[in-house]
Formats: sequence, C-alpha cells, structure tokens
Amino acid sequence: MTGATQERWLLDGWRSSRALWNVVPQQVMFARRHMDATTPSRVSMDAWDGYSASRRRVLDGAKAAGVENLMVLSGDVHSAYAFDIKDDFADQSSATLGTEIVATSISSGRDGADKPATWDTYMGANPHLKFFNGRRGYVTVALGQESARADFKTVPYVTRQGAPVTTAASFVTQVGEQGLKPA
Repeated sequence: MTGATQERWLLDGWRSSRALWNVVPQQVMFARRHMDATTPSRVSMDAWDGYSASRRRVLDGAKAAGVENLMVLSGDVHSAYAFDIKDDFADQSSATLGTEIVATSISSGRDGADKPATWDTYMGANPHLKFFNGRRGYVTVALGQESARADFKTVPYVTRQGAPVTTAASFVTQVGEQGLKPA
C-alpha cells in the first residue's frame, strides 16, 4: 500500500525505467486472496485487498508505462504463495500483468503443514493462485536474461534441530510472457 508520494515515485520510475525485470519488494500480499468461497468473499484488510483502489492505480500505472516482467515480492503471512497478478481478478481470462512470490517465515507458527486447513478453500476460491504451502522456509528468486525462477524451500519441522531443506515447488516466468509455469 502506497501513500500518494510513494505511488507517484513508483509510477514515475516505471515510465523512465529500462529494467528487464520490474521488481516490487514490499511487505504484504498484493494479489487478491479470497478467504472463502462466499459471495462476496472475505478478504484480508491487512493486505492490498483492503486497499483495492490503490492496487488498481498501481496496476493501471504499470500498464500505462508499458511495464513488462512485473514481479511483486511479499511476505508477512507465514505461508508461501505464488500468484499470477491478473488485470481483473474477477475475470480469469483477463490479462496476466505479472507474478507475485510470497515468502513464508522460517520459524514462526511452529512446524506448519504442506496443506494447511484452508488449502482446499484458498485453491478453489483463487484460480490465479498457483502454489500455497504452510511449511516454514524461504524462497529464492533468480532473475535472468530469459526468465526468472522461484524455488520454494521448506523444512518439515522447526520445533527441533536438524530439519532437512527440500524444494516444495519451483516456478519460472519467461521474459515477455507473464505468468508462472511449473519448473
């Protein structure tokens, strides 16, 4: 969520940017996340869902500036997510404008679970959600000349020492082709 000065700085920067990857590291989930399958669905007011007009201005600014290869990096939800950022989240046939990678925490929330209790609900209510995992861990993102790759690393437990690190999922976004594909 941006204030007027931050928003202006971001949109002005995009208009003059020649960057291959337009990365927006920020604190809370950017993509829409329905919390249930009701109409209207509950959303988190502690994320960009609570500031949908601001998100709309940012996405419209990215489109107006011709931004390609948009990647939002987020955290603060103690789970890992991978989203396609849709122009209109209510219309899954709308353009995919970018991707969002959400890192989990490495130690809070005890051990977590591969499929938290909300897994079926979240996956069903959010077709633009490509990955959701509740284990502790981290994510690595490598930006290249032809693609970006995100590897979600998890551990099966944090409540004792010696947990092995595994890769729970990997995704690639090709330059000029918005959207996540399994790697």
